[in-house]
Amino acid sequence: MAANHPGASSQPLLHQKGAEIQRFGTVRDFPIGLSREAREYSCERLNQILADTQILYSLYKKHHWLMRGPTFFQLHELLDKHAREQLALIDKIAERIQTLGGVAVGDPRQVAELTVIPRPPDGVEEVPAMLSRLLEAHETILVAAHDAAARTQEKGDDGTSDLLVSDVIRTGEMQVWFLGEHLVDTPIIRV
Repeated sequence: MAANHPGASSQPLLHQKGAEIQRFGTVRDFPIGLSREAREYSCERLNQILADTQILYSLYKKHHWLMRGPTFFQLHELLDKHAREQLALIDKIAERIQTLGGVAVGDPRQVAELTVIPRPPDGVEEVPAMLSRLLEAHETILVAAHDAAARTQEKGDDGTSDLLVSDVIRTGEMQVWFLGEHLVDTPIIRV
C-alpha cells in the first residue's frame, strides 16, 4: 500500500514558468567522441535541414488537402504517404541534434524564420504547380544534405553523415522520383 505524503495532491501545478536552461545554437558536452566544433557545425547544418524539412512536411499536408483533378485520389494518397515519411525524418533529425548536445528547432515561428523554402500562395494552385513546388523544396533540401553529409564526414561526424545520406537523401530522392513521374506528359491510352 502506498504511503500518504503530506501535502500531496492530484491537482496539476499549472502556469509554471522556468528559466531557459540551454540557448538555441549551443551544444552541451556529451562523451560521444566528437569535438565541440564538429558537434556545433553538425547541429547548425541539421537545424537548417530540419527547418526546411518541417516546411516540406507542411507543404505535403497542404497539397494533400488541396489536391484536385482526375488523379485526385492517387495524388491525395501519395502526398499523405510522403508527408508521413517526412514527419519520420523530422523526428530523426531532431533526435540527432539532441544526441549531439544541441537544441532542435521546434517552434513553427522559428522554423519560418530559418527556412529557405519559398512560401507558397495562401490559396490553391494548379496541380502541376503544387507538384513542382514540392520538387523544388526537395531539391533545396537535397543540395544542403549532400553538402552537409560531405562536410560532417570530413569533421569526423559519421553519425550525422550517415543520417543525411541514408535517411534524408535516400528518402528525398525516392519522393522526387515519384512526384516527377506525375509531371511527365504522356497519354494514358493510345488510339
